[in-house]
Amino acid sequence: MHRKRILIADDDPAIVKFVRANLKAEGCETLVAMDGAEAIQVIERELPDLIILDITMPKADGFEVCRWLREWSQTPIIMLSARGDEQDKVKCLDLGADDYISKPFGIAELIARVRAVFRRSQAPGAAPTQAAFASGDLEVSFASRQVTVAGKEVSLTPTEYQLLQELVLNAGKVLTHSHLLNRVWGPEYREEKQYLHVFMNHLRMKVENESSNPRYILTVPGVGYLFKAAR
Repeated sequence: MHRKRILIADDDPAIVKFVRANLKAEGCETLVAMDGAEAIQVIERELPDLIILDITMPKADGFEVCRWLREWSQTPIIMLSARGDEQDKVKCLDLGADDYISKPFGIAELIARVRAVFRRSQAPGAAPTQAAFASGDLEVSFASRQVTVAGKEVSLTPTEYQLLQELVLNAGKVLTHSHLLNRVWGPEYREEKQYLHVFMNHLRMKVENESSNPRYILTVPGVGYLFKAAR
């Protein structure tokens, strides 16, 4: 792992010490915030490469910090929670978090998730055999990673872009849940269907005229998804 600057925002000193020591052993530079307000200050001042963000913190909880950050930045976020609540997980992903880990967690799991997040944010994805893709009012430029709908540029997160690219490069083919999770998130996420459902919903809201009645990204119940090219 190349040297990265990672903010650990958690009000539990033991967890901060544990995570910080192990990230340093991986060659990362670490920053620390003990509450949500301090996390916001550190983010504004230091612009870290990744944020490990606890949900339950004083002054501003992790949800608030995540919501604030996503208003202006796509910096990767891994959320932590001791509650292990499925609704919390979905809420974190809906707010734009890249990953979610329940406490207690092993350091091997955390390091694997950190590596996966960086891999997604930097990976070029599959090598396209064409310069661009167009279908109806949707256009994808693979060279610039630019997506437009009806001539207007659409801002996608790195994960959303990789998901769309995988779909359009396989237009007309049914891609299974496990295929998409493996290609976009990595082999560690093959069982995380909730991630796929949430991010697919985000993508539809950005590229479909009616996300509830999609014409491009179709669901194949119990199997996966299909990109249907416009005729």
